[in-house]
Amino acid sequence: MTLRKHFAGFAVTALAAAIPAVAMADVSIYGRAHVSVDFLDDGADYSETNLSSNNSRLGFKGDHEINPNLTAFFQIEQQIDFGTDNGSSFNTRDTFVGLKGNFGSARMGRFDSPFKAARGPANLFGDQVGDMRNLTRVGNARFDERYDNTLEYTTPDMNGFFAKLGYSVQESTVNEDDTDDSVISGSLNYAGDALEAALAYEAADEDTGRGERDGIRAAAAYKITDGFKLVGFYQTVDYTNPAATQAVQDALTSDTYGLGGELKVGSATALKAMWLTRDSDADNFDSDMLAVGIEHKLDKAVRVYANYAMVENDENVALTPWSQARTANPAGALGEDATGFSVGLRYDF
Repeated sequence: MTLRKHFAGFAVTALAAAIPAVAMADVSIYGRAHVSVDFLDDGADYSETNLSSNNSRLGFKGDHEINPNLTAFFQIEQQIDFGTDNGSSFNTRDTFVGLKGNFGSARMGRFDSPFKAARGPANLFGDQVGDMRNLTRVGNARFDERYDNTLEYTTPDMNGFFAKLGYSVQESTVNEDDTDDSVISGSLNYAGDALEAALAYEAADEDTGRGERDGIRAAAAYKITDGFKLVGFYQTVDYTNPAATQAVQDALTSDTYGLGGELKVGSATALKAMWLTRDSDADNFDSDMLAVGIEHKLDKAVRVYANYAMVENDENVALTPWSQARTANPAGALGEDATGFSVGLRYDF
C-alpha cells in the first residue's frame, strides 16, 4: 500500500511538472473527417453503393518564436481512412519543418508541390466526386504530387502577390539500383478580395522508368458579386519516355481546361458546377467531365453536400469522376461513360 501511495504521488508530481511545459509549447491538433455515401456506375458491369473516406486526416502543427524576426514551425499530418484499414505510416500527408520571418519562409520534408497547390482556386469539388484531378492526374504523366525529400521557399506577401519554388530529390531504389530523380516546381500566386489566381510550372527528370514530364498550369477564381464566383483552369502536360511506345507518350501528353461557377442561394448554401475537358495527343483518348452539386454549411466546421458527376470517355480511355482522393475508387470501363452520385459530410476540427 505504501509503495502504491509513493508511486501515485510521484505520478501526480510528474504530471504537474509536465503540464506547464506542454502549455508553453504552441502546438495544436487539427484534422478533417470527410465521409460520403456514393452510388457509382462505370457504364458497363459495375453499379454499386459505396462508403468512402475522402482525404480525411489528423495532424499536429506548431511554431516557436526564436526572436521577433524568426520563427520555427513544423507539421505532421496523417491520412485517416474511416471505414477501412489502409496500413499506412504516420506521415503520409504534408509533413515538414521550417523557418519563417521577414524573408518569407523555407521548409523541408514531404508536402504538396507548388504545381499541385496551384489548382486550388478552381477546384470546386476537391476531395469529392467530380474532383478535377480525375482528369488532370492521369497515368505516369500525373502531376498533383506530394514529393519526398523536398525543399521549398515562399516569398513574403507583396500586395497580394507571392511566389513558391520547390526542389525535390526523389532518392529511391528500383530493382536494387540507386536512382537520383529530381523535380523542380514553382508558382506565382495572387490572393486578393475579388481575385485568386496561380500560374505554375513543374518539370520532372526521372530515370526510374516513369519518364520525364513537364507541365504548365493556370487557375483562377473571380468573385463577380458577393454571391457568385467564376473559376477557370488550364493545364498542358508533355510526357517523354524512351521506354514507352509513342502511343503511350501521346496518350499522356494532353491539354486539360474548363470553367465553373459557385452561386450562393443563402447565407450558408451554395450551388456549384464545373465542366472540364481533357484533350490528348493520342487518337480517341479524350474525356469530358461535368459535375454539379449543392453544399450547405451547418456551421463553420461542419458541412453537408450532394453531388452528381459524369465522365464521357472516348473508346481508348476509362476515366471516372471518382478515382482521386477517395477510398471508394473502382476502375472505369474502357470507352464507357461513368457516373457518380454522392452525399457527404465533412467536419473540420
